[in-house]
Amino acid sequence: MRVNRPLRVLLGLAASTLLVSWIFTVSYAQQRAAVEIDNDDIGGVVTGPNGPEAGVWVIAETRDFQSRYIKSVVTDDQGRYVVPDLPKANYTVWSRGYGLVDSDKTTTAPGRIVNITAKVARTPAEAAHYYPAIYWYSMLKIPAAGDFDGKQIPAGINQQRWIYQMKNSGCIGCHQLGHLSTRTFPDAFAGLSSRDAWVRRVQSGQAGAQMMGQLSQLGPLAIQNFADWTDRIKSGELPFATPPRPQGVERNVVVTLRDWYYEDKYLHDLISSDRRYPTVNANGLLYGSPEYAGDEIPMLDPVKNTWTTFRAPVSEDAPLALGPGHAAGLDPAMPSPYWGTRRIWDNHVNNHNSMLDRQGRVWLTASDRSPENPAYCKQGSDHPSARAFPMERSTRQAALFDPQTKKYTFLDLCFGTHHPQFGYDANDTIWFSGGGQVLGWINTKLYDQTGDIVKAQGWTPFVLDTNGNGRRDAYVGPDDPADPTKDKRINSGFYAVMPNPADGSIWGTYWSNPGAVVRVVPGSNPPETAITEIYNVPLPAFGPRGGDIDRNGVVWVSLASGHFGSFDRRRCKGPLNGPKATGDHCPEGWTFHKFPGPGFRGIGDNSAESSYYSWVDQHNTLGLGENVPIATGNLNDGFVAFRNGQMVVLRVPYPIGFYAKGLDGRIDDPKAGWKGRGLWAANGDRTPWLIEGGKGTRPFAAHFQVRPNPLAK
Repeated sequence: MRVNRPLRVLLGLAASTLLVSWIFTVSYAQQRAAVEIDNDDIGGVVTGPNGPEAGVWVIAETRDFQSRYIKSVVTDDQGRYVVPDLPKANYTVWSRGYGLVDSDKTTTAPGRIVNITAKVARTPAEAAHYYPAIYWYSMLKIPAAGDFDGKQIPAGINQQRWIYQMKNSGCIGCHQLGHLSTRTFPDAFAGLSSRDAWVRRVQSGQAGAQMMGQLSQLGPLAIQNFADWTDRIKSGELPFATPPRPQGVERNVVVTLRDWYYEDKYLHDLISSDRRYPTVNANGLLYGSPEYAGDEIPMLDPVKNTWTTFRAPVSEDAPLALGPGHAAGLDPAMPSPYWGTRRIWDNHVNNHNSMLDRQGRVWLTASDRSPENPAYCKQGSDHPSARAFPMERSTRQAALFDPQTKKYTFLDLCFGTHHPQFGYDANDTIWFSGGGQVLGWINTKLYDQTGDIVKAQGWTPFVLDTNGNGRRDAYVGPDDPADPTKDKRINSGFYAVMPNPADGSIWGTYWSNPGAVVRVVPGSNPPETAITEIYNVPLPAFGPRGGDIDRNGVVWVSLASGHFGSFDRRRCKGPLNGPKATGDHCPEGWTFHKFPGPGFRGIGDNSAESSYYSWVDQHNTLGLGENVPIATGNLNDGFVAFRNGQMVVLRVPYPIGFYAKGLDGRIDDPKAGWKGRGLWAANGDRTPWLIEGGKGTRPFAAHFQVRPNPLAK
């Protein structure tokens, strides 16, 4: 029988289609089978209606340990995944990704293949539910230039100051804004107008008075703009930008979370190792800093997935670190929708940050007395630093905790403390920010030899060499007219502190608007010889908060303008001391890199990112290379690394709302490749009950690792 040509063509096409379909089916089956796992892994393929889902997260969670344990990985370009190195337990596994909603959850155990069927979001609103906070917060309206007229906004506040206060200097300096709990209202505020609900929200809890004070400084338009923001979201307005799925090296990121401490507390930070020697304390305990939340030192064992606390001893007359002069009050300004009128924060120690030394001891910024200083700090003392610059008060001092002996020693300092950092000198000097008018330190070698904290401590004011003779001389005060024969003292107290491994200088960020970075060269007798240099942040950037330094002496800072800024003193062209070297003399030393994520509309090209702190991975503890700067992505649910000129986002996909105030690297085994190293950070949001999961959610310790490919195990 003869078959006409059109029919032959149709039959040929059908055969070809069947062949292609068969090849695809065989190929896809081979891909599914190509996921190799060990007995402590879970692996498989994530597929949607259109085939494999690339760049989505697979999450494995168990509550079988004292610490809730969550591990997240990203699928490769064929939708394949491997969740590696899971401790023996029962796990719930599911997928999550942009453009999707959560898949059905499967209960399984390590050593099994679990293929996941992805669920496509039916509406843009369903998809947007999973977006990071920055995509929602960028919808907030920033007042137009004409609104800064001294009426709705107080006189003296410009648009730059407004943004500075709305970001890491103010609101986002303590918690994330833009996640579900902050773009909607709790049931307790039902019946209130959006404006009244915002006033009531800001007044809630023990930080209510301070929060309301900050917002009130910006005038009634600030509250109205927040009300407008939530009203538009309630009416169905969605983010104007869509987050991209992880690409490139971002798909190699493994994030492991363990919860610890209490549901009504928070952790400002954690520490895992000595930043200079990152193999110190390998596989050891992590130590948390609760700040205002409590007097304990939370300790997490990441091997056993358990945690405990050590309660720091305080003297009988130690005052509560709450109330005037602090960022939290003794009592709630208004009842919390979550905790009512309870005093959930009740502390004396006020440990803000800690550092480990090479012996594995924990050095804390902590209190145990009233702010009034002892006599050896004041005028008339024979202490070398007191003779040069007497100190009447200090609001937070230091302490030393030895985990081996459980010995806790209060270290009475004359200067205030905030962040500590060890230098690279023979005395193992630990330098402190938070001294206000001075830079303070402890010679830990001398302290260990003598046990005398009075002799081991020192401090120095910030004095510019404005007469340009290369040494520190008599100086005029910050508000005094310049004197060509003298130097000049400035108020440029450090927020971050950064000992420079390249030349021994000590750098800090001056947290202000527009702000600056500051360099101090201690000299042979620091109380009298230290010389300061200051370098102001030029436009379009402003508002440095956290900062760190790389091994070449380049400073990296998180900026309220939405930039990751770097300052390289070697690029300066003019004199670095003298009458003109007062801050604006080296704009060429600055370089700015815009953070990822959308920006506020109507103010030009910008990112709404409100990064709190920066840290440089000097020793490749993460796996992206040595000297890689990393910033907290406080509205991006994780961290942002700057590598080879590109921003790499290290995101925590679950629970949504991860917010860090610092990070720390540790190498547990230098011979184990990616498995033996990683970054550690605490979820430092003051309100952990506001992240996904709600009340009952405890703070998390996050471990970030980068493997060579998405299927490495």
